[in-house]
Amino acid sequence: MESAVANLANLSNALANCSGEACDGIKFDFDRELVGKILMVVVPLFFGMIGILGLAGNSLVVVVVAANPEMRSTTNILIINLAVADLLFIVFCIPFTATDFVMPWPFGNIWCKIVQYLIIVTAYASVYTLVLMSLDRFLAVVHPIASMSWRTKDHAVLAICIAWAVILIFSTPALMIHGEVNDVAENLTACRILPQYEWSHFQVPFFVTSYVLPLTLICMFYMCMLNRLWRGSRASAESRRGKKRVTRLILVVVGVFAACWFPIQVILVIKSVEKFPLTPATLILQITSHILAYTNSCVNPILYAFLSDHFRKSFRKIIYCRPRPEPINRLGPATRTTRAASTGDIL
Repeated sequence: MESAVANLANLSNALANCSGEACDGIKFDFDRELVGKILMVVVPLFFGMIGILGLAGNSLVVVVVAANPEMRSTTNILIINLAVADLLFIVFCIPFTATDFVMPWPFGNIWCKIVQYLIIVTAYASVYTLVLMSLDRFLAVVHPIASMSWRTKDHAVLAICIAWAVILIFSTPALMIHGEVNDVAENLTACRILPQYEWSHFQVPFFVTSYVLPLTLICMFYMCMLNRLWRGSRASAESRRGKKRVTRLILVVVGVFAACWFPIQVILVIKSVEKFPLTPATLILQITSHILAYTNSCVNPILYAFLSDHFRKSFRKIIYCRPRPEPINRLGPATRTTRAASTGDIL
């Protein structure tokens, strides 16, 4: 994700530093100095807020699971891996992005390569953990009996390890194609894709493998799951309410992921083929798209953890140092278990 860190940041530095002969041949239809100053104030402010919220939310997920061994189910193991991936994405992406907005790249060539590599790795890890979670739910609902031997904690850990290993290996080209570049025309040092490599040859495959493919898989698994849930004409009012709740939750989960990542992915592809114009409106669009993509890492803990009754109860247990009394179940344990199975026990 080369431009997620450098591309727009390089532009803000260029606007702030461009003067004299360095600006010859560059046409701006707006006050570049004013825009550059606004970028260097607004972006770190918003990125800082997102970073704090993301660190707090994802850290709470890790703490809750770590402090409650009984919560370490297959689904929750995937949720904690998602939290770890989002934490790493926030740590390695947001601070360096914000720094790159307000000054030329100060960390050197080696750290430039490492940061770009880790951003790509953690972005992939977060996205494909969502795919594994949708597969887990698909198996639990569509093949509840047959999948019991597959959906174990050991298999979940194994799947996570394989995913990380594949991602770490698949992302190694980022180490070679990124580097520190001294741009004399723009009077700055930037961390970007090296001039000898074609940006579009990297960005288009990244768009396909980090957005189109995982979104297709997630939609496919959840559509099959919903089809199984709604199959059959006879259902109690309680069961229908549960199915509607699950349907709404799935639509929110898929919609949030698609909406958060779509703008930045499309913009990066357009910019990689040099078809994206430079105007105040496009600058605002780029900033908004970056913020929206990073916000996804803040929203994930809410969608996948704290909407779960188990997580909320365990969190209260940590805060109050004692469990709150369980609500009386007038339906009986057998009915409660059946109802959870019928609605897919999404979280």
